[in-house]
Amino acid sequence: MNESLLRELVPAVIGVLVRRGADFASAEDAVQEALIRALETWPNDPPRDPKAWLVTVAWRRFIDAVRAEASRRGRELAVEVEPHADPEPARDDTLRLYFLCAHPTLPPDSAVALTLRAVGGLTTRQIAAAYLVPESTMAQRISRAKRRIAGLPLNQPGDLGTVLRVLYLVFNEGYSGDVDLAAEAIRLARLLVALSDEPEVAGLLALMLLHHARRTSRTGPGGRLVPLGQQDRSRWDTRLIAEGVTMLQAALARDRLGEYQAQAAIAALHADARTTTETDWAQIVEWYDELLLLTGSPVVRLNRAVAVGEADGPRAGLAALADVPPDLPRYAAATAYLHERAGDLERAAELYAEASRAATSVPERDHLTREAARVRHLLGP
Repeated sequence: MNESLLRELVPAVIGVLVRRGADFASAEDAVQEALIRALETWPNDPPRDPKAWLVTVAWRRFIDAVRAEASRRGRELAVEVEPHADPEPARDDTLRLYFLCAHPTLPPDSAVALTLRAVGGLTTRQIAAAYLVPESTMAQRISRAKRRIAGLPLNQPGDLGTVLRVLYLVFNEGYSGDVDLAAEAIRLARLLVALSDEPEVAGLLALMLLHHARRTSRTGPGGRLVPLGQQDRSRWDTRLIAEGVTMLQAALARDRLGEYQAQAAIAALHADARTTTETDWAQIVEWYDELLLLTGSPVVRLNRAVAVGEADGPRAGLAALADVPPDLPRYAAATAYLHERAGDLERAAELYAEASRAATSVPERDHLTREAARVRHLLGP
């Protein structure tokens, strides 16, 4: 049975139920029950029309739930349970569900979980495993999110920027458990590209593809973090790079630059170089300038300073750090790198050690600890 087809149908089926009068939370629960039933029956008795089958079963589940609640007996129950022609295209329902699940009133972690459940079609168990939390914890998170948007109809969604941020959060979670969240985010972004005409949507997908192309080279034996400059570029996925670059070029041609397009342009320049020394750092600095105008982000300013250090020398990079808050994550690591490039090994070793203590992940901490030890070794006894 094609489980990916099931997951692709989820948002459209939820949309049908909501338009028939179901509230979002009840519709989502009913569709999840229909999916379980599909997994049990479809292998031996596949339906002619999978979407119609899911709509029928999910609507019946919803009606049963309504009938079980005395306080809601006033809801109209005499509705034909067999599927009928949708008054709106299914693609509209899917797009609206994206926006509803990524509503600005939801905390980011709740928006991500709800998007994976309602649009991605993942089970609570799968989402919990991916985030390395107990299933009960994730169930509570999803329930709170559904309650929070319970009074919001499909025609009052959040904005596109929120949707894109949620998808990028999903992508950056990478892989854990039995769900590859990076691949799942790419799948959802492809679907959103097909539904939306906004160049920033294509820019985000291009960015994901270009980053994902380097995935296998990012870690070494034992999960060791491998920095970009030390990665084996022969392991990069040239097919994904070509697709990402083509998509980015089409988005940029629309002349409506956004932050994801700018980030994708930087990633494309890295992907285009055969070695770090061949990287067009001057052009990367120019793209960081554009990105800084769009976002004003101190993280962008930090990354720009490192790029300036590559383009114009480490002293120029250190000077560019003057405008970056020193308490920013990875500030110490970037400063250590630039001091090492400038020949100040003693200061570099101190900063690498400081950065390792502030690291937010075990692989990053171990990498920075090794960098500190390497530079100390260069200093000698």
